[in-house]
Parts: sequence; structure tokens; C-alpha cells
Amino acid sequence: MNAPGHLRTALWLAGTGVPVLPLRASKGPMGNCTACRNTACGGRPNMQTSGPCTCPRPCHAWAAATTGAGILSSAAWAGAWRQAAAVGYHPGGVGLTVVDLDHADAVAWARENLPATRTVSTTRGEHWIYQGTMRSVNGVRDGIDIKSTASYARWRCAGTGRMQPLPDTVRALVDKTPTVARPAGGTVTVARPVRGGECPHRSPVYLERGIAMAEQRITAAQSGVHATVYRAFLAVLSAHGRCGCLTEAHIGRLFTAAQAKGESLRHCATAWSNAHAALGM
Repeated sequence: MNAPGHLRTALWLAGTGVPVLPLRASKGPMGNCTACRNTACGGRPNMQTSGPCTCPRPCHAWAAATTGAGILSSAAWAGAWRQAAAVGYHPGGVGLTVVDLDHADAVAWARENLPATRTVSTTRGEHWIYQGTMRSVNGVRDGIDIKSTASYARWRCAGTGRMQPLPDTVRALVDKTPTVARPAGGTVTVARPVRGGECPHRSPVYLERGIAMAEQRITAAQSGVHATVYRAFLAVLSAHGRCGCLTEAHIGRLFTAAQAKGESLRHCATAWSNAHAALGM
């Protein structure tokens, strides 16, 4: 870990007006703080009801991103920076959209179909950065995610090339993608619950108990976290996934619990999708 270096980078970015936050080695944000765990502060897991989170700790992924040097350097954030493996930033907060190209084929597609713009090399592909904001959606094409509003991206460097205005060709990628539930700590595309089945819930207590039990099961895991998360997701979907009672907030709570145990957003989304497939949903 290079905590002092990450904090210096974060302070430099914040000084230029870019909202930043610390990221784990998994590229995921830090888990919710005690004050905001399970959205006790009233905000949704990955999107506040009105503006960025005002809690003094990193707690709601992109909404915790800040340009406040005093907050970034505060004692409340010191533990997060000690654990940080990278610096994240909120593209939408500075009027940008990042087209995240995750592998060589995705990069090749972008070079054939999108206007050239500022480019940042990543471990497996490239980030193409445009001026302008839009809705964030993962998986708009194989290996292509859109990160803008209500999302975050990993800061690597300023990149090369002249930044261009956000083109309609990028907006069209999202327009063709159905709106999906957004889990805690970011924007990952996950399947919606299947509607149309008979609802067995006589009161909201039944559903709440199921979600709480799944959260507790994940939180209590001492080993085999991947398997535990999958089994918890499977249990929730088998009981509550066919009648359409699961909401974005319920799914967000499950993802938040998994991320607090070190799971990445991508692992959470994969486990959720696998549970759907296992149940034939």
C-alpha cells in the first residue's frame, strides 16, 4: 500500500476540482461507516436522495467523493487511506463520462465506432474520457462500462489526447440498455427480480426478516466469503425473487454487506447473476 502517495494524489486532484475517494485493492470503495450502515442516514446505498453524502467518513461509494482537503486529511478518513490501494474519482461530479474498455476487443470496437478522445491506459484495456455527463450503466457491450453520474472510476493518470464532447454514439449505448437495479457501492448491472409469481408476503416483516438474515449471514462469515455471499443471494432470490417484492434498496443492502466483507462489485454482480441462473429466473 502507498497510503501517503494516494492521499497526496487525492489532495492534488481535489485541488483541481475533482471529487475523490479511497479505493480498496479490489477497486471497490470502503464499506459503510457505522453512522450510515444499511442507509441509517436515510440515503440509498449508492445514491443519496439529495446530493453527496455529508457523513465525515467514506461511506456511500461515489457519493462520498469530495474536493474538501480538510475532509480528505481528517482523522476520520485516516483509516481509509491506510487501507487504500488506489484513488477513485466521481466523473459525473466534474462533468465527465468515462467509457471503460475492459479488454483488447472492447478497445478495438471503440477505435472503429467512437470518436477519438483523451485516453488512459488501464491494466487490461483503456479509459476513454469525454466532456459531458450521462447515466452510468455497466455491461453496455461485452467489456464496456459507462461511468459518469452516480459512479466512480479509478484514477491512473491524466491521459493523452484531446478530450472531446460526449458523442451521441456513447449515449446510444445506454439508451439501448434497460434500466436495472443498482447495488451498493457503485453501478453494476444486475438482473431484476422476476415478476408475476404469487406473492407470499403477508406483511413487510417477512421480507425484512429475510433480508436481515442474509445480511447477518454474510457479515458473520469468517471464511469462504465468496461461497457465503452466493448462498445468501440464492436464499433471498428463492424466497423473494419471483413476486417482484425485492426493491433496489433491498439489493443494495445485500451488496453493501458483501462489500463490507471485501467482495468487489463485479464479484457481487456475478454471484447475483449466477443465483438467478441457478433458479432459472
